[in-house]
Amino acid sequence: MLYAFGFERVGVVVGDLYFVNPEPEPGQEGPERGVRIELRMLEPGELKGSIYSARPIMIDRPLWRGDLLESADGPFATFDRTHHHPRFRAWEPGLRVFVEQLTADPLGWVAERLCDLDGLLKEAGVAPDEVGPADSVDLRRTVPQIMDAINLLLEGIRDGRLAQPPGDEPVTEARRGWL
Repeated sequence: MLYAFGFERVGVVVGDLYFVNPEPEPGQEGPERGVRIELRMLEPGELKGSIYSARPIMIDRPLWRGDLLESADGPFATFDRTHHHPRFRAWEPGLRVFVEQLTADPLGWVAERLCDLDGLLKEAGVAPDEVGPADSVDLRRTVPQIMDAINLLLEGIRDGRLAQPPGDEPVTEARRGWL
């Protein structure tokens, strides 16, 4: 499932994720499940028809990522693999950054980070003039709805509807989800 929140130049996308890395970092072996949050640049496309036609929208370059992940083989809500990627190089995320506060209070930490667009941009190495002048205020005002979407995804994971493996057979590599 995918939720998208768009502002003038940036947006936040949130989705469930089931992930198995064939070459994991030490201590990160085995499947993961959870919610991925990304701050992305948005690009409006040109109309493809009349003035009444639907407008193409590109959810473009990632700026920041938060992964509220846990071991898929363990109990729910452990957040034992929760981390973030403060910087991207083009489309590739930097290394996983584990933060004690993020593991202790993942929802509070994410809400706090999303309320600080200027701080996220600085950490990501993105110039403030790349975003719209109202993006920071609009994002901050929308954080409660973004957190509601994250909670709905976590509920779907807990009840077994979301972030599921691709089949009944064990897999050595998998990435299921929009993000």
